[in-house]
Amino acid sequence: MTKIAIVVGNPMRDSYSEALGQAYLRGAESGGHEAKLFLLACMNFDAILREGYRREQPLEPDLVAARQALKASDHLVFVFPLWCGDMPAIMKGFIERVLQPDLLTIQGSHNRASWSILKGKSARIIMTMGMPGWFYRWYFGAHALKLFKRNILHFTGVSPVRSTVYGMVVGVGDDKRKQWLREVEALGHQAR
Repeated sequence: MTKIAIVVGNPMRDSYSEALGQAYLRGAESGGHEAKLFLLACMNFDAILREGYRREQPLEPDLVAARQALKASDHLVFVFPLWCGDMPAIMKGFIERVLQPDLLTIQGSHNRASWSILKGKSARIIMTMGMPGWFYRWYFGAHALKLFKRNILHFTGVSPVRSTVYGMVVGVGDDKRKQWLREVEALGHQAR
């Protein structure tokens, strides 16, 4: 049994991102895995790191629960739409807030502590977008995907990090979107 934390980083309820997160959860549970779903749109927290890395910003109860789940999990799943070339601000804020206590500890250790605070975990990033996925990878170089993989997940010790990109989400039609939900459910079943 794999412990999984699923984070849906779309600030809107009833989004396709949420449907993908729910599909992954269904698959994980049907595969005998223990999974927790965090919908950032439903969580109560300040997404702005007000003091940067000068002082610890106390975590709200929703962030405490999410942070504990992330630390206890073997596999992390992040689902979000590409907005203005990057992840939505709520997703970036969530990541900054839940990692801040550990990053402050490392900073205070004068680099004696390891930056690999999530070592031993694997991850899957599921991104949706309005443009074709191949175009995003070719023309834009999958910038947001690379940033999240390399600068956040690999930096904190997460490996391997796999990704799934679904493009033209609005234009593909219901049949294709349902097919993608089945694909994501299968990924959840395998905890991949």
